[in-house]
Amino acid sequence: MVLVIDIGNSNIKMGLFDKDRLIDSWRLTTAANRTSDEYGMLVMDVFRNKSYRPADVAGIVISSVIPGMNYSFEKLCDYYFHVKPLFVEPGIKTGISIRYDNPRELGADRIVCSLAAFRLYGGPVITVDFGTATTFNVINEKGEFLGGVIMAGIKTAAKALIDSAAKLQKFELELPDKITGKNPITAMQSGALYGAIGSAEYIIAGIKRENGWRDAKVVATGGLSELVKKGTGVIDVIDRTLTLTGLKMIYDINQKKA
Repeated sequence: MVLVIDIGNSNIKMGLFDKDRLIDSWRLTTAANRTSDEYGMLVMDVFRNKSYRPADVAGIVISSVIPGMNYSFEKLCDYYFHVKPLFVEPGIKTGISIRYDNPRELGADRIVCSLAAFRLYGGPVITVDFGTATTFNVINEKGEFLGGVIMAGIKTAAKALIDSAAKLQKFELELPDKITGKNPITAMQSGALYGAIGSAEYIIAGIKRENGWRDAKVVATGGLSELVKKGTGVIDVIDRTLTLTGLKMIYDINQKKA
């Protein structure tokens, strides 16, 4: 089996593959001050509860947007699984050509999402990841990563608004029936979600126009992707396991190289 780990700003997504089949996945809260043993015990609890054996894990691949946590996870993999993990970092085979000003500055999570989207859905394809940041990745018909867009995520923007305005209170992220809010809560819900939807529609339309694409597929992932899709017709596919699948693909590419 292969364990895939995506260390994000808010959550750590993990998945377990048996050959090419994702048999399970789970999330842990990202906490940079946790030690490798603390995370190791959490992961071992998951394995015990689901009756998986650590000894059956033959390989581990990790993408991370928090470099400071990489050492802890490397130690975790060594101590609890006796496996040296493969990190998605400069020097490994990614399966896509990166047409970025400086490829080393491209986030590992964006690489794995782009690879999975192109291999699963073909190109040209645009991916949208609704996470702590909302990221748009642009991949052409040749499988080349052309660039993208980074903006504040929906929850991030909502929290910034509440923290900056004394009279505004926390609210649930639910899509109102109407754009015009009748009270502060529905007005903020409308602003957070319809604002994100409007931005996504504008950015996706602009990307297609710049590249002369009419049939580029739009693939969304991330915790709020389903909620956004309810309010717009520009998203073709929701794939919540896109990052995990991309990690397994990169692992396989580098195993063949070795």
